[in-house]
Amino acid sequence: MTHEAKRDIVARVAAGADAMGVSDIYITREPYRIASMALEWMPLKAKVHVLDIPLTNTAQDTEAAIAAFKAAGCDTVVSLGGDGTNRAIVRQDANLDLVPLSTGTNNVFPDRVEPTLAGMIAGLNALGRLQQAPSELALSKVAKVLRLVTPRGQDLALVDAVMMRNDRVGNMLPFEAQKIETIVLTRAEPNAIGMSPIGGFVDPVYAAEDQGLVVHLGPADQGQAVVAPLSPGWFQTVYVKDATRLSLGDGVTLQGPGVIALDGDRDHKLLPGEVAQVHVQRDGPRVLDVDGAMRWVASQGMMRNRD
Repeated sequence: MTHEAKRDIVARVAAGADAMGVSDIYITREPYRIASMALEWMPLKAKVHVLDIPLTNTAQDTEAAIAAFKAAGCDTVVSLGGDGTNRAIVRQDANLDLVPLSTGTNNVFPDRVEPTLAGMIAGLNALGRLQQAPSELALSKVAKVLRLVTPRGQDLALVDAVMMRNDRVGNMLPFEAQKIETIVLTRAEPNAIGMSPIGGFVDPVYAAEDQGLVVHLGPADQGQAVVAPLSPGWFQTVYVKDATRLSLGDGVTLQGPGVIALDGDRDHKLLPGEVAQVHVQRDGPRVLDVDGAMRWVASQGMMRNRD
């Protein structure tokens, strides 16, 4: 997606939030000026705060931005990105209300909704209006995450943790099917791209379900052939030996040597004899249901008689 397309999304989000009456909108200064250029000449009633953060041109910038927003008292966040961007957000702070908009490569976690509506719901949430809804409506849902513990530390993923053989940390190339050994999923969705549909074609598990899925792959003579889009427009055949559902709190042991990829990022190396644990938990951010919230807002007459 081009920078101009992203600026258009930011402008529509801001227009929606501003129309709902928010007083303050926070963005950060970044090299491509996506947010700042989008809002520079908009006739917004809200005050736009441009926060400066140290830039590294890595995922650490996203983490620093979330830290700056939280320090400023902002708990409602609209993100533009894919699974990796949202993983960086949650790794910094999971205690927030999130509207994730899909603009990345693999987009299982973020939603595909009109940015104007996303801005409206984010604005109403920041103003405390959505908190008036009965709890059984579940206008926000705490997301599932995968908690990884290795001999060298801890990390998390929002969608998938993948154990790979004969790969390397930092590799940016698409996954090669024959290198994938084990996939742990919070969501196994057939209408997705990446690791999620491998599980989704065998035993679908969706975001609302309090379960995860572990999938073991093998050579052609040991499993069921599954043709899956591992990247947009790029299909590979994998061979599924078995797929088992996991309850919240259940763990999976990953045995080295190999590389563990989290939401597509090959960040962790296991040496021979080392083990890591992955647990499925529901302690991620509160993800706002834009469609459900808009229906409730309309039912309450919030959009009538607005000046």
